[in-house]
Amino acid sequence: MAATPRRMHLVGYLIAGPTWHHHGSWRQDASDAVDALDPARYEHLAKVMEAAKFDGLFFVDTLMLTEFYQGSHAEVVRNGGQIYMLEPMQLLAAMARVTSRIGLSATMSTAFAHPFQIARAFATLDHISKGRAAWNIVTSTTTREAQNFGLASLPSPTERYDHADEVVEACCRLWECWEADAIVYDRERGIYADPAKVHRADYEGRWVRTRGPLPTPRSPQGRPVFMQAGSSDRGRDFAARWAEVVFTLQHSKQDMQRFCADMKSRVAAAGRRPEQCAVLPAIDVILGETQEIARERADYIASLVNPEFGIAEISNALGVDLPPDAFDRPVDELSLKEGARGMLDVILQASKPGTPLTIREAARRYGNTRMNPQIVGTPKMVADYMQDLFESGCCDGFVLCPAVSPEGYVQFCRSVVPELQRRGIFRKDYAGRTFRENLAN
Repeated sequence: MAATPRRMHLVGYLIAGPTWHHHGSWRQDASDAVDALDPARYEHLAKVMEAAKFDGLFFVDTLMLTEFYQGSHAEVVRNGGQIYMLEPMQLLAAMARVTSRIGLSATMSTAFAHPFQIARAFATLDHISKGRAAWNIVTSTTTREAQNFGLASLPSPTERYDHADEVVEACCRLWECWEADAIVYDRERGIYADPAKVHRADYEGRWVRTRGPLPTPRSPQGRPVFMQAGSSDRGRDFAARWAEVVFTLQHSKQDMQRFCADMKSRVAAAGRRPEQCAVLPAIDVILGETQEIARERADYIASLVNPEFGIAEISNALGVDLPPDAFDRPVDELSLKEGARGMLDVILQASKPGTPLTIREAARRYGNTRMNPQIVGTPKMVADYMQDLFESGCCDGFVLCPAVSPEGYVQFCRSVVPELQRRGIFRKDYAGRTFRENLAN
């Protein structure tokens, strides 16, 4: 019997706010940012991606208005930066009602939500979506987020991941409280569910305790698909143990190959098969009928970047207030006490050996692409690029992060996806009903 051909996975990147990663994109006439508070915006995007047979979509999220730059959120609010306006789980419930196959993932922090709350929320979403829920697991990184929950600070990164391991372990215990056949619905005997098949969780760790049983019965997938984006050594070990999808930012082909090989080896060392974890780097695609037209569009989009606000955005991403006298210093001179170390590593990757980017230069790039690789060209050129990376041990697919919504998704789904399908490296239809089933095919 011939082996099933390997096919790439595609996941769409969303923020429940005016912009994705290009902080000037909301200023374009084609942008749907004016509808950032309208669930219909996100329902439309979900339907567009499902029609193109994307594996899933996910909402990134953070639990604060960023205000590291000059100690204020003023620049982010004024310029329409990455403002996370709406709570993603409720949006996904709405999106589940207008779709039937695409996976639906929300970010939820292990630092501030109790396992009981997390387990019940995702079990409910999995029921609403009939088996399409996913959890993008984050540990949170900043004191500002902690303060919003009445805490003075966060533990060290290592302790945060140790705590996260316990949170996920406890959630898994809670999801297992109901056996798959616990609900018998026997009207004649008057038995709705078999009490012998509903159990307590009784989980107790160093930081986490939960008794159970979870009141929500076992969901179609048993537990949601796990996503994760850790870049540090400890974060990669966490992903190797739990993640079924790893979202990563890498610049060059060589960086992608190294990261993918490292993750696959860690997954194997954790006792799992490497193919059980899909490694998906982010890409920003700008399309045109010709390369020249695509380049003109890319240049126009880049012209909307406010370089001064880029400084504020990169300050917020790194968790430091960058003073004006630092703007022309090389980024490799930065030292972080908190914040996203992985993001600094990505920024450093963008520098050429011997000629590192200055903070000002990095801020301009960050405002335009949030340091994602930007692919500019015709649908065929973009497909060539993606196929090369996919077949060169760089990845198992991609997270699509278009600069402009909804245009970026619509153009990609109508032109690049058919080209990938024609080449036999992307599905023409869904193989299963649940998110996990489609990830496996």
